[in-house]
Amino acid sequence: MASLVDRIRTRITGKGKSQVPERDPDYSVLFVCMGNICRSPTVEGVFRERAAAELSDWFIQIDSAGTHAYHVGKPPDPRARRAAERRGIDLSDLRARRIAAEDFSSFDLVLAMDPLNVAVMEDVCPPEHRERIRLLMEFAPALEREDVPDPYYGGSVGFEYVLDLAEEATTGLITHVRSVLGTD
Repeated sequence: MASLVDRIRTRITGKGKSQVPERDPDYSVLFVCMGNICRSPTVEGVFRERAAAELSDWFIQIDSAGTHAYHVGKPPDPRARRAAERRGIDLSDLRARRIAAEDFSSFDLVLAMDPLNVAVMEDVCPPEHRERIRLLMEFAPALEREDVPDPYYGGSVGFEYVLDLAEEATTGLITHVRSVLGTD
C-alpha cells in the first residue's frame, strides 16, 4: 500500500484541470473512483440528472475523477454508458481525468467509491480539507455497505448494480445538499 500511495502522491501534482464554473457554485461535489471510467462517471451522471430536477434553483458543480491516470481523456466504459442509457442517463460527454491537488479545496464534498480510494486521497490531501473526503455510500445508510463495487472485470449486471447504488445514494446526497443550502 505504501508504494502505491507514494506513486499516487507524486502524480497528484495539481496539473489536472477541474471544470471551471462561470461563477462560484452554491455547492460542489466530486465523485472519485480508481480509473474514472465506471463508477464515478456513472454516479456523476445520476447525480447530475437528480440535481437538475431537484436542486435547479442553485448552481451545483458536479464532476468526477480517478485516483489513477489509467484512462485520462477517455469516455466512460461502453458498458457503463449502455447501462446508464437504458435508464435515460447520458454519459457521452464525460471524459476521465485524474484528481488534482486543487480539487480538495475546490469541492465541498469529495466522495469516494470505496475505502481504498479514501485512503489514497487522505494521504495526499492537505489536512485542512480531509473532512471533505467521504464515502458515497454514507448517503445510503439503509443499504449497510461502504463501497460501490468496481464492475470493470465483471459483466453487465455489475454496471446495473452500480446504477442501483448510485440512485439510492444520490437520494441521500440530495437531502444533504438541501440541508447545507438551507432548503429543508
